[in-house]
Amino acid sequence: MLTMLSARAGVAPPPIPIGHNVKFSISRRLRIRAAEFPDFLPNQVENIKDSSARKLASRIERVPVNLSKGCVLSSCVKPKEQTEANPVVLLHGFDSSCLEWRYTLPMLEEAGLETWAVDILGWGFSDLERLPSCDVASKHDHLYQLWSTYIKRPMVLVGPSLGSAVAIDFSVKYPEAVYKLVLIDASVYAEGTGNLATLPKAVAYAGVYLLKSVPLRLYATSLSFNGLPLNTCIDWTNIGRLHCLLPWWEDATVNFMISGGYNVVAQIEHVKQKTLIIWGEDDQIIDYKLGVRLHCELPNAIIRQIPKCGHIPHVEKPDVVSRLIVEFVHSDQSQRANPDSVSTISVPV
Repeated sequence: MLTMLSARAGVAPPPIPIGHNVKFSISRRLRIRAAEFPDFLPNQVENIKDSSARKLASRIERVPVNLSKGCVLSSCVKPKEQTEANPVVLLHGFDSSCLEWRYTLPMLEEAGLETWAVDILGWGFSDLERLPSCDVASKHDHLYQLWSTYIKRPMVLVGPSLGSAVAIDFSVKYPEAVYKLVLIDASVYAEGTGNLATLPKAVAYAGVYLLKSVPLRLYATSLSFNGLPLNTCIDWTNIGRLHCLLPWWEDATVNFMISGGYNVVAQIEHVKQKTLIIWGEDDQIIDYKLGVRLHCELPNAIIRQIPKCGHIPHVEKPDVVSRLIVEFVHSDQSQRANPDSVSTISVPV
């Protein structure tokens, strides 16, 4: 590297020291890293052991999205192939990233679906150095601009956890952009960020600092999944907090927190798209009764329960989730909300 820079500057390269083998090894590792992962990802991506997460991380790219107050280089995973059919667009949950889809996205692609994974404004790996507002209005405007610039066709919008609130808000505001909805262990009945919106900024930043901490993230990961081995729990925690290591993460999260967050309860009845609700039977974070309530309140929905599964089925049971999404995408059957249509999917264990 020094040789190359010196040559470009028009001066003689420095002499190679005795320990050049060590430096060559370090340089070689840096080149390998640059080739495997985009350079905007935090260096800690190297510590991730999960091969599926590493593969998906290598596909993340930034695309320019024009907003009213400037352009944001927005992180996403583009499909390997684009088709004429309705694309599937995968959102993620609260304070997460597209790496949530490390197992399910490849399965959807193998099934022949054009599949995008998009980072919600304020989270993920977008370039927010010139921090835009990260409130609800900015989030749905950002998603709309990304959709109208790159996707351009009605999509099957998939939202897990708080991503379900993002999906509902978006589908009501921009119905022409959404063909169908898939809501996974939906967090849609919280009334925004509540009292957190009134916190002094100093206290908000202290809370956000705690949110990034390894112990809290480890606890949240263990709560989200059933019987996760410690080594896996640690690795998945590192995957889940990777985006938190970007320098603007604290500012973006506090901005969202004090803005009031999502409150979509009044919008649920206005969702016109066919909707598939997927729920993990053993969800320890959101009660399954809320899934049944959501099924009853949505005008045109079906619900499927996955046994022996926690809050994030697309990570824990990706084969089942991908199959349900594929079947739903290809199904044109309209089903009215009816509590009797609740069913359980048998999963081999």
